[in-house]
Amino acid sequence: MAKEQQPKEAAAKKTEGKRKGGGESRGGGNVPELATGRPKSGGSKARLREHYLKSVVPAMTKEFSYKNPMAVPKIQKIAINIGLGEATGNSKLMDGAVNELASIAGQKPVVTKAKKSIAAFKLREGMAIGCMVTLRGDRMFEFLDRLVNVALPRVRDFRGVSPKSFDGRGNYTLGLKDQLIFPEIDYNKVEKTKGMNISITTTAKTDAEGLALLRQMGMPFRQ
Repeated sequence: MAKEQQPKEAAAKKTEGKRKGGGESRGGGNVPELATGRPKSGGSKARLREHYLKSVVPAMTKEFSYKNPMAVPKIQKIAINIGLGEATGNSKLMDGAVNELASIAGQKPVVTKAKKSIAAFKLREGMAIGCMVTLRGDRMFEFLDRLVNVALPRVRDFRGVSPKSFDGRGNYTLGLKDQLIFPEIDYNKVEKTKGMNISITTTAKTDAEGLALLRQMGMPFRQ
């Protein structure tokens, strides 16, 4: 009698363990969102993303006569790069650049290092010479929203950005001389003003389409 109860007790413990730990699922059972790395549902979209879907897509379709809404150009990613050659002699400058770029982008940047040694510049291979960050999704739209509506209008004597900085394939690069135009930067904690390059990559096939897309997104181009 005792021998018959042992297999039953073992089976019951095995079933209970599957309930607590999730067990092995067959046929794609319910998988927790945190386990798959998916974002939680119910989150609000970025304001500029909503503007793109509701206003930019219809306007671009009308202007360029796209037959398919999926053919309308969109922004793929935004890369922000700070080059800091002076950091080879002062490592504190690099720490400040990394912290400031993280505050501006809302994402931890990657430190870029020299690929080869140059004796004239006292540069050795592997030395940190800058930092960069690549934004996608809602963070990309939120950064572009702050850049267009908050940061650029704070530039002294601002008359608009140049419409000639496209690369021939619809991608746009903007250079900024001062990081203090972003409200996230505390003026009292800045040791040195640092410039940065902002590269906006789009799916546009021509510069005309890229220009129209960014203009519809609110980029203040010079007339």
